[in-house]
Amino acid sequence: MLLIAIEAGLIATAGMTFLLWLIDKTGKVNANMVRAVGSALTRSVETSLWPGLIIQLISGIFFAYLYIFALNLLQLKEIDSLVIAGGVIGFAHGFAFSFVMVILAEHHPVEKFQSASFQVAIVHFFAHIIYGMMIGLVFGLSI
Repeated sequence: MLLIAIEAGLIATAGMTFLLWLIDKTGKVNANMVRAVGSALTRSVETSLWPGLIIQLISGIFFAYLYIFALNLLQLKEIDSLVIAGGVIGFAHGFAFSFVMVILAEHHPVEKFQSASFQVAIVHFFAHIIYGMMIGLVFGLSI
């Protein structure tokens, strides 16, 4: 199960991170989670990429393990059921994360990330649903 979690975590985190990067590139929503997480540690956007990416990938693998543990408990065998269940877990995870992110943003050490608007929360909420669906898909393809 650990190897599947690593694989699923890397794939789903890459997908989620790419989606957030694309949305951030539109300039409409500050959705660059890698830079936000990295700059919370380095206190600089310029030096935030690698620390943020490493933290994002490790977190993605950790949460993939929890998602797969939960999906295993459900004993689902069909890929479509696993994708939907992963999305439901992502819904709950995204809801909780978005709420916490909005509250914690005002304490971020870099001014650029000190305000998390409703749009930022919604984008991250949906990104977590996509992450969960990808975990369900990779897990489903592995069983």
